[in-house]
Amino acid sequence: MSEEVDSGLDNAPARSPTPRKTSKARTLTEIRSLARSHTRTAIRVLVGIMRSDDATPAARVSAANAILDRGWGKAAQPIENGEDGAPDFVHRVERVIVHPEDTGNADAAEGNV
Repeated sequence: MSEEVDSGLDNAPARSPTPRKTSKARTLTEIRSLARSHTRTAIRVLVGIMRSDDATPAARVSAANAILDRGWGKAAQPIENGEDGAPDFVHRVERVIVHPEDTGNADAAEGNV
């Protein structure tokens, strides 16, 4: 069967690449617009799943979360890095200025010699 498919491809005319007439940004805008035109239907489907007794609990929770995220935005996530849960910050910023005439003696100027 794969031989039939391969032989059919040999007879197909070669296509020359066509130049893109739309920019990537315009294409993304069109996709967003198309997706947004289905918003009302998508929300109705999510609500239907959320309310359905036949849907699994996981599907119902997922649909409810999706509805809340779209209506109220995603919940803020706390930032935790340190042991006590507080974020770690940089406490010291050092600035070293080197004069062009002292480039060979940079270590001497800092007292590292």
